[in-house]
Order: sequence, then C-alpha cells, then structure tokens
Amino acid sequence: MPQPNVDIRTNPSDETIAMGGLKVRFILTGDYSNGSIAAFELTVAGSQRLPAPAHSHDHYEETIYGTEGVLTWTVDGTPIEVGPGQVLCIPRGAVHRFDNHRETEAKALCLITPAAIGPLYFREVADVLEVAGGGPPDRAKLGEIMRRHGLTPGPAQA
Repeated sequence: MPQPNVDIRTNPSDETIAMGGLKVRFILTGDYSNGSIAAFELTVAGSQRLPAPAHSHDHYEETIYGTEGVLTWTVDGTPIEVGPGQVLCIPRGAVHRFDNHRETEAKALCLITPAAIGPLYFREVADVLEVAGGGPPDRAKLGEIMRRHGLTPGPAQA
C-alpha cells in the first residue's frame, strides 16, 4: 500500500512567541497531526497574569500538564492549581484563564484536541500586546482575534 506524502519530523515549529511575561512554543501543530492534536509549551514568568480575557472554546478541549512551578487555572470560577505532574482537562464551553501567583517561573504542556488553533493565534495576540507597550491591551481587538480563532471572550476580569 502506498504511503501518504507527509512531512514527518520533530519540532515542526522552532519559533517561540513571546507575549510580555508569557512564552509559547509549539511542539506539534495540526498540520503535522492530521488535525487531531496541537501541543505547545507554555512558560509563565513569576507573578504574571494572563493579559487576554478569560475565554471558552466550543470546538476543542484543552488539557494542561504541569511541568515546572504552579499555575492557577480558574475554570468556571473555580481556581485549580496545576503543578508538576498534575493534569487538568478543560472541557469545551468552560470559561477559563490562568495566572502565576508565585514568584518563580511556571511551565506547562498544553494539548489542544482537535488541533483547532496554532501559532498564528498567538502571533496576532502578541502583536496587540506589543502595540499596548505594557499598558492595557485593546480588548476589542483581542476579542476579534479570539473569535476569529474559535475562542469566545468571557466577562471582564478585575
């Protein structure tokens, strides 16, 4: 049986997308998994809050595997700490966000199933944050980017 013409390789994205105190490095995109899964490493500096609004997604689950430090994920209003070796699956439709309430850097592996978003989403968000120059980002622009990539912005956070 003939094999499909697929570019199989490791680390399809050698790019790290920096967004203030956050870094995202895709280690697998939907282009290399037949759309079944995307995986990225999330690095969050100490005492860093998510600059984008809380959000939900109706077309995929997001599974978080803690690798270093502790991130606090707030899912439908409930804070859940995820540290090394712990796993959190965020179901479709759940409004969520994360923050690093500790002074040390935290890292997690994030799995998106199916692979509904990729590096382009994070590049566009990074551009909005860069224009903000450390000030509050343009919420309307962030909301437009989120909706275009299948995320639904949640209510404003204090």
